[in-house]
Order: sequence, then structure tokens, then C-alpha cells
Amino acid sequence: MRILMFGWEFPPRMSGGLGTACFGMTRALAGLGHRITFVLPEGAESSAAPFLDLVSASAVQLRDDETGIADTELLGKMELRPVPALLSPYLSAERYRDLFLSGGNRFRDPLAVYGPDLIAEVVRYGRAAGAIARRTTFDIIHAHDWMTVPAALLARRISGKPLILHVHSLEYDRSGENVNEEILTIEREGLEKADRIIAVSHRTKRMIADRYGIPLEKISVVHNAVSQAEAQRIYRTERKGNRKMVLFLGRITFQKGPDYFVEAAARILQALPDVTFVMAGAGNMMGQMIERVGELGIGNRFHFTGFLRGEEIERIFSLSDLYVMPSVSEPFGISPLEAMLYDVPVILSRQSGVAEILKHALKVNFWDVQELSSKIIAVLKHPAMAGEMAEKAREELRKIRWENAAGLITGLYRELAASAAQP
Repeated sequence: MRILMFGWEFPPRMSGGLGTACFGMTRALAGLGHRITFVLPEGAESSAAPFLDLVSASAVQLRDDETGIADTELLGKMELRPVPALLSPYLSAERYRDLFLSGGNRFRDPLAVYGPDLIAEVVRYGRAAGAIARRTTFDIIHAHDWMTVPAALLARRISGKPLILHVHSLEYDRSGENVNEEILTIEREGLEKADRIIAVSHRTKRMIADRYGIPLEKISVVHNAVSQAEAQRIYRTERKGNRKMVLFLGRITFQKGPDYFVEAAARILQALPDVTFVMAGAGNMMGQMIERVGELGIGNRFHFTGFLRGEEIERIFSLSDLYVMPSVSEPFGISPLEAMLYDVPVILSRQSGVAEILKHALKVNFWDVQELSSKIIAVLKHPAMAGEMAEKAREELRKIRWENAAGLITGLYRELAASAAQP
């Protein structure tokens, strides 16, 4: 089938799990024979993904009859102005602008690549979607997360084709109860008007139903996965000495629970003073975490790397003895699967979607620093336990494949296409 797909990030322009998921998913879908046109805000590099057509919305030249933004009610409501809100899954509007203007040091959040005002980018992206929908032949529209909702709804209005909204993260995940009403409105409209919704976990499915009033039968769960090929270039780093390294890799934001990792580190170092803790990533809590590490007096055993890419991530996994993901609210969480590819034992929060499919990772409640500390110490002090966790994880990963997810998504494509073909 021919798929018109809207996404906000795709390798190499990415800042986290969404780009990784889109890459693995589209490659598997292409392997099943689907033809995919993937629309990015800008900077499409087709050589990075020869199995699909990457289209840059910024490169689309609009005709005079395509420049109006009132093609849908939602686009007509959106103003081109900065808003004090979380205007992406990762940043506030002010933080987005500050980072865009701050220069390119490695602690800069990598999402700030599309311009100083993200809401303007969402509107521009939506405008281009109309032109792309008029000029492209496709059977299904597949959109990822709230930023693509205006574009996807406009494409559906123009084409009449069915729309699947793929939910990787919700505003309640990103902001807790301090939600932004503008984003919530966009998100709700997308969920209500989509013909079908894909949730990345049962946890996310329940949240969509409970928070937005969406019927459960409209929502299908398709768990994310990891590609075995992603581990082909593993660094075979020889660890020197008996010192252990514990890794946190992810956005340093409220959602990911970095503060619980820091507090646990302070407790663990009292029992195991030679352990090294590494926080890899960037985000709006970076400064706060650096200050807290200083207050706790553990700076000599705690390191911040900034945002890592590609081979840097491979190397940090290969050096790690344990990976910890203490997320407060995690719709799925691909990074534990990536760690397991490198035979790294995993501890993750029970408040994560990936916990639904992993039996051989240790699980804790994100707020329970004592339990987290105890389990980290247990893994570090008992190499046999860590080895068994890694061995069992390898067995689990054989079943957690993008090809399986692509098969489920294909079933939804066929179901929607058949319904659309009925008179």
C-alpha cells in the first residue's frame, strides 16, 4: 500500500525515541512491500533511508491557492506567536527559543533544529501538508504525535483517505497535571477525528480512554521494538579494573525522572564508593541536576556527557554495567531495549510501557529511591545475577522485533482501506 506519513523527527534529525521508532517501523513496513512518503518539517536526507521517500515540508513551494491557513478549523485557530507552554514533547516554548539561539555546544537540546518558534513550524508544516496531499498518491495517512495533527487532518480533508494517529507520548506524560490547554486541544482533536489510533502501550491506551474519552475499540496497541541490526557495530570495549558504571541515557526532563537517579546515586556511593554514574542527554533539568550533584558532594563519581549520537551511544552502552530508566511517565521507552542489545542489565520504572513486555528487567516505582538503590547495589555486587539478566534479555529480544509490529500495523492499514472502499 502507499502510505503518506507525517513525523517530526527522523534520523539524523532526531532527539530521542520517536525518531528511532519511526526509522525501525518504516524500514519494517517497507520490507512488507509498502511504499512510504515520510514528511519532515525540514532537512530531509533521502540517502539516510533508501527504503522510503523523505520529503521536506520546508522545500514545498506553495501556489497562491495553497497559502491560506484556514483550510481546517484547527489551523485557523493557531496563531504565529510564542506561547509559554510545552510546545513539543520535550521543551517549553521559551526553552526552545533559548536553545535555538544559544549556539551548538553539546549540552544544547538537539530538538532545537527547526527554528526559534515551534508553533510557527507546526502551522507551516500544516500548510505544506495540504500541497503534498494534493500532489501525492496514497491510500493511508499515518501521523505521529500532536505536532503532526493539523497537517494530517488537512491531508485527510483534501484526500478523503483514512487517518491513523500513532501516539508515542501524551501531554499528560510530558507535563503531569500542569498541562497546556492549547496542546491538549490539538491532541484531543486529533484523537477524536482520527479513524484509528495506535498506542505504543496498554498504559497509553488506558490514558487515551480515561483522559480524552476515546472509545477503547478505536485504539489498537502496537508495542515498539528494536532492530537486531542496530547492534552490528557494537564496540567490544575492554573494561579496566573493577570499577562499575551505571548509566542514565535520555532527556533530562521531569518525565524521565533524572532527579531520582541522582538521589539513588548518592545512597549507593555510601555503600559502593568506586561506582561511576553517568547521565547522558540534555534537557531543561540539566542545570538543576548539576547543582544537586554538587550539593550531595558526589561530583567526582558523577559525569554529565551532554547529548550523544550514533557511535557515541554505542560506546557508552558498551562501557556500562547497568542501565537505569526511572521515568515518571513513560508511554513506552525504547532505550532499555537498546541497552539489552549490548548485554547491559536493565532496571526500569513500573510506570513505563516497555515494562509490559520485559520479564527479565528489574522494575521499581519511580518514586521509591530506596528500592531503586537496593536493586542497583544487588546487580553491581552479584555478577552472576547481572549475567543471567543479560542472557534472558537476549532471549526476549528475539521476539521484540519491528517486523512483528509492522505486521500488526499492516493489518490496520488493510482494515481501514477496506472500510474506505465500501460504498
